[in-house]
Amino acid sequence: MRIPELEDIQAAHSRIKSFIHRTPVMKSQQLNELFNCELFFKCENFQKVGAFKFRGATNAVLSMSPEEKLRGVVTHSSGNHAAALALAARLNGIKAFIVMPENAPVVKKNAVAGYGAEITFCKPTLQAREDAARLIMEKTGATLIHPYDNFNVICGQGTASLELLQEKVDLEIVIAPVGGGGLLSGTSTYIKGINKSIQVFGAEPLNANDAFISFTSGILTASVNPITCADGLLTSLSELTFSVIRKNVDKILTVKEDSIIECMLLIWERMKIIIEPSSATVLAVVKENQGLFNGKKIGLIISGGNVDFRKLPF
Repeated sequence: MRIPELEDIQAAHSRIKSFIHRTPVMKSQQLNELFNCELFFKCENFQKVGAFKFRGATNAVLSMSPEEKLRGVVTHSSGNHAAALALAARLNGIKAFIVMPENAPVVKKNAVAGYGAEITFCKPTLQAREDAARLIMEKTGATLIHPYDNFNVICGQGTASLELLQEKVDLEIVIAPVGGGGLLSGTSTYIKGINKSIQVFGAEPLNANDAFISFTSGILTASVNPITCADGLLTSLSELTFSVIRKNVDKILTVKEDSIIECMLLIWERMKIIIEPSSATVLAVVKENQGLFNGKKIGLIISGGNVDFRKLPF
């Protein structure tokens, strides 16, 4: 199992930078005063497809051999990764086959279809998703690009923190959401590779706290039917992401549902930007642990802004 290093993330950024948006780092004086610290929001809600996932998908597609590109790509995803891979494939003239659970948010189904991918719907279980993807691979020879259990995907996700640190070199803490762990793996690899004294924290819903349990026990533990408004953080860590996170992350902190919703609203209202609940976990960590963050300079990775307006959590 190959573990990403600093150089891999730097190489990924060189590879993808002409395809991705360099997203803004935003501040809010009101939120700084409210939480008594300096907050710097890396706004991946302004990334193509509305999420950081486009970075990893693009790096994975660009790292394929010419023969692999001819056969196309396949993945199973309920949303942001599906859209990201569909667009990354289209921009590179590659066929994309996407397996989506039938209960995926409408906004995400529409996005994937709009990017020209061939969608196969399945029952909303991991087994059904994996089985459908395997069938497509057998039929087409397409390469599986897993949403997070993939070396090149993780390296791509780490490029958000590369840009953040280029703009804000004196951060003391960086917080990223954690579901499957691709973003937190890439973030922590880059941050610790550049400056070991910067602390890296994962933000996770208390109602889907498998990464917290895995991290604190040292035993990889899967989540069982988690129920949280942060629908982007329902997946469990893989052996690869767990290995990276155990090596590089200082803490994983869990947050309550009402904190996630309150912080999502705060960012909508105070910063006038639309973020999805998964993104709000990073500010919820600050809200619930203010003693830990008083007076500190903190980078927050805002993972995405794909909200189904028909099903707002507030």
